[in-house]
Amino acid sequence: MSLWTTQPDLSHLNAMRKNTICDVLDITFDAFDDQSISASMVVDHRTHQPFGLLHGGASVVLAETLGSMASYLCVDTQKFYCVGLEVNANHLRGVRSGRVSAIARPVHIGRTTHVWDIRLTDDNGKLNCISRLTIAVVPLGEIPPTR
Repeated sequence: MSLWTTQPDLSHLNAMRKNTICDVLDITFDAFDDQSISASMVVDHRTHQPFGLLHGGASVVLAETLGSMASYLCVDTQKFYCVGLEVNANHLRGVRSGRVSAIARPVHIGRTTHVWDIRLTDDNGKLNCISRLTIAVVPLGEIPPTR
């Protein structure tokens, strides 16, 4: 049985990137199955810290982007919207170039909160970051969205 309330449409998700941080960092939504969704991000001057390694904050942007979109696909968007409540990340290995890929899998899909486990790997499949994201599921009209 599929996790998704709305079946993921990769072309639609990637079109939503326009004029956002996802566009700047070249984050793309790549694949999904019934229980997970994946995205990737470039590792270059846009995502480096001053010493030439992938910036931990950029990894967190990828993790929060992917988990937030995953939650969006799990709710009735005519009644709810999703916002990040808490994100943490353990940076395990440096990456200098290529792309990092992330896969988000649910830990908890509740009525008011979602929790996602998001794992980032380098081009060689080596784990470089583990993130956990908690999302608040908010009824439309309760707190006005900024968009």
